[in-house]
Amino acid sequence: MERQRRNTKKYSFRQPDLKELRNLTPCVLDPLGFKARFGKLLFVLTTQVDEGLMSVLVQFYDPLYRCFTFPDFQLLPTLEEYAYLVDESLVGAHMTTKGGIQGLPSEFLISQAIMYGKAMSEDASEAIFVLLIYGPVLFPNIDKFVDVNAIRIFSTLNPVPTLLGDTYFSLHMRNAKGGGTIVCYLPLLYKWFISHLPQTVAFKENKGCLRWSTRLMSLTNDDISWYNRVQIIDSYGEFSNVPLLGG
Repeated sequence: MERQRRNTKKYSFRQPDLKELRNLTPCVLDPLGFKARFGKLLFVLTTQVDEGLMSVLVQFYDPLYRCFTFPDFQLLPTLEEYAYLVDESLVGAHMTTKGGIQGLPSEFLISQAIMYGKAMSEDASEAIFVLLIYGPVLFPNIDKFVDVNAIRIFSTLNPVPTLLGDTYFSLHMRNAKGGGTIVCYLPLLYKWFISHLPQTVAFKENKGCLRWSTRLMSLTNDDISWYNRVQIIDSYGEFSNVPLLGG
């Protein structure tokens, strides 16, 4: 009997141009101190996303259960995993309006970061640099623009819950609309997913040159790398099995 073909939807991803941000990395005079203050933000600029893999992954998104459902297992990104990947310590003259949202142009912030870097004002230069990563990269909304919502999230010093919520919202909305552009922090979703894929040499080398769809469909529960680096929150005080994802 012929196997029924899986219905696929056409998705694309918003990927910001990081060339100018990468040119600012020399302004970070103390990389270890930067990591201690802001977490693993610099990896954002070096992560190479396999869009082919991500295009296949989103086909497995299950809107009913809000997770990725494969033939033999289910996966969903958790707050604890996202916090681990970005490090849980992560933290008006030029204000303008684009798309009905207030914010600051990236070119203005880049010029300010360069100016403070040349003046050896490390704290100011780093703060602007981090804000530039928060805006166009972590929460991509409008190209080359840091909107006021990203600025507010930056000021709270903990973007992880918003990053996770942003991922679920964009996946769910695009799935409901039958496709379109997914707007979320794609490198983090990519890092999360590949952390669960088999770590064997055979799987990584893929000598048979199999397509991602074939490789993922053939995986079983035993092939997946389950939680091994993060402590999952499954209780609140003395109350166990407390659901934290919400309805």
